[in-house]
Amino acid sequence: MKKIMFNYIYTGIAGLMVVFATSCTGDLDTDPRVEQTIDNILDEDPDAYKGMLAKIYSAFILTGQETSGQTDVVAPDAGASSYIRNYWNFQELTTDEALNRWGDGGLDALNRLNWTAGNNFVRILYDRIYLEVAMANNFLRETQGIEDEEIQDFRNEARFLRALAYWHAIDMFGNVPFVTENDPVGNFEPPRYTREALFNYVENELLEIIPLMKDPGTNEYARADRVAAWMLISKLYLNAEVYIGEPRYSEALTYLDNIVRESGYSLEPDYQNLFLADNDNSREIILPLASDGLRSQSYGGTTYIIHAGISNSTMNPSDFGVNGGWEGNRTTSAFVDLFGNLETNGDRRALFHTEGHIKENTDYTAFNNGYAIAKFKNITASGDMGSDTSGEFVDTDFPLFRLADAYLMYAEAVVRGGTGGDLSTALDLVNQLRERAYGDTSGNIGSAALTLDFILDERGRELYWEGHRRTDLIRFGKFTGNTYLWPWKGATLGGSAVESFRTLLPIPLTDLGVNSNLVQNPGY
Repeated sequence: MKKIMFNYIYTGIAGLMVVFATSCTGDLDTDPRVEQTIDNILDEDPDAYKGMLAKIYSAFILTGQETSGQTDVVAPDAGASSYIRNYWNFQELTTDEALNRWGDGGLDALNRLNWTAGNNFVRILYDRIYLEVAMANNFLRETQGIEDEEIQDFRNEARFLRALAYWHAIDMFGNVPFVTENDPVGNFEPPRYTREALFNYVENELLEIIPLMKDPGTNEYARADRVAAWMLISKLYLNAEVYIGEPRYSEALTYLDNIVRESGYSLEPDYQNLFLADNDNSREIILPLASDGLRSQSYGGTTYIIHAGISNSTMNPSDFGVNGGWEGNRTTSAFVDLFGNLETNGDRRALFHTEGHIKENTDYTAFNNGYAIAKFKNITASGDMGSDTSGEFVDTDFPLFRLADAYLMYAEAVVRGGTGGDLSTALDLVNQLRERAYGDTSGNIGSAALTLDFILDERGRELYWEGHRRTDLIRFGKFTGNTYLWPWKGATLGGSAVESFRTLLPIPLTDLGVNSNLVQNPGY
């Protein structure tokens, strides 16, 4: 059982819950609806501020104050409303790394890359992003002027979490409403920020808070420190050419070099251990979204990733530490091909379940069409099941940021021509990952092999099912068009070209109807 902020999620904050109707930007900046004043709550429980911060953290993975009851955003199914579950779906199901067989409520459109502005999952992801922004804004409003050192640390983290949510908005939606703690409380229409304007805001926020964040490794587990902020600004800069049409690889390398040399984080010796029920022991994970099978139960997060990737007929759920499979997600033949011949390739990251499955995805409504992914498990490194002995909810933390990603980002920024790094370091970092994968130097590469195509493939092999693939394919120019095809891209078995406007999601119709400042993204 993890000793983290879960103790504060359900205590001291019941009256501080933010309750939202279906996406309405006029309500994005309202105070929480409470029965008590915040002063009364704080008088009764001095830890309520920590509870408020815990709520902002937990809302990335939990759905509300109950496991499957009332959710923080309007959704037909509580479990399907989780922030990271929806973020994962859009980062993975829209790519070669995953297919979902359910097809319910508009999920099939992600497989086929043909969603509309009325898609329910587009709306839920958008609502989740803005719930995070609203809760962070409210926390900053309520703590303004408090000089206490711990509260100042909390404020810096709240600003970081808001920047994280806004980065997701930049990446997914582009041109969106903008609101901070300085805007008036009540019904108003937030202004529309262009992608470039929001990029500039997030950049400036991060530059301001980076020196204020806690030193590397000094914060409580699953809370952001300065290294997490270095990672976030590095990701912003690495994708700048997509976001604002301007390469910022040298700026990315400034912070990636800090991570590589000064973070104190280190590679986990055993790759599989990064995705187990006790992965909180790893010094590689820079920022996890923490799960606890007893104290933070939801059907989102890694509970979703593990259950939905298992078949009761072809797999043994107990091998994964859970009580059953939902037969939802597995991978495509195109992704399997990144590992070459599975019989002869010694890459231990190829964690596929093949028995009872075929490689091809001819009928993606049949779960055995496509190999299952056996990467995430609710089992500890010593083979014990997670803390929820029923097998329903998992302890496995979701590795939002980890060191291996920074290594590959460093290599990419160098190959793309960024200054401040060097090719020999980039090659060494990549080969450190490959030595872990192969158990020796047999998988190492030379400098001539360190190309952009290789780096994209290596990111797939190292980071699959961790919520990176859509952003990566867009950055490498392979998400739309016909440069790279995979099964069911463009709604055809062999894959077909997809329109370029699909690199952005549409602004949900529910928000366009209530905010006259908004303009729909092109193509929708």
